[in-house]
Amino acid sequence: MLSQEMLNILRTRFEENMQRHQGLEWNAVQARLEVDPGKLRSLQDMEATGGEPDVIGQDPESGEYIFCDCSAETPVGRRNVCYDREGQDAREKKGIYPQGNALEMAEAMGIELLTRDQYHQLQKVGDFDQKTSSWLQTPQDIRKLGGALFGDRRYGHVFVYHNGAQSFYGVRGFRGILRV
Repeated sequence: MLSQEMLNILRTRFEENMQRHQGLEWNAVQARLEVDPGKLRSLQDMEATGGEPDVIGQDPESGEYIFCDCSAETPVGRRNVCYDREGQDAREKKGIYPQGNALEMAEAMGIELLTRDQYHQLQKVGDFDQKTSSWLQTPQDIRKLGGALFGDRRYGHVFVYHNGAQSFYGVRGFRGILRV
C-alpha cells in the first residue's frame, strides 16, 4: 500500500469518527506522520491485519498522538496467537501450532499491546471486542506463573481476565497502540 493511500485511509477514518478524538486536527496528525515514515509503516501493518487504526487521543506531556486499533472486533489477521514465545513454544512441543504470538507480532509491527488501563480508555470511545477478546500487556509476576491477561466487552461491561499464556483461540488476538 502506498504511503499516500494509507494517509488517505487514515484521514477518512479520522474525519468519520471525530468522537474518538475531539478537539484534534488531522493536519497536525499528518504532519507528525510525514516526519517519521516508520510510524506510517506500522500503521500500514495495523491496517493490513484488520486493525483499522485511528487516533484516540493525544499525550498532554509529549504531544504525541495515540493511534489504536479501532476495529469492532480484535483484528482478524492477528488471531489464533499465544501471548508470547514461551507460550507458543509450549504448544508447539505438543504438536499444536498457533499462528504465532502476540508479543513478537506486535514488536515486528512496531506497536505495543495495550495495557489494562489503555484497554479501558479505548472502551470509552466505542464498544470493542463484543464477540472476541484481546491479549493485554501482562505484569511479570502473573506471566512468571504461566498466566497472561486479556480483555473483552460483554453485557455492557469491560472485563479483564486471565488465561494460560500458551492458550490461543480463533476469537482471541491482540490490539496495538502506537504513539506518533
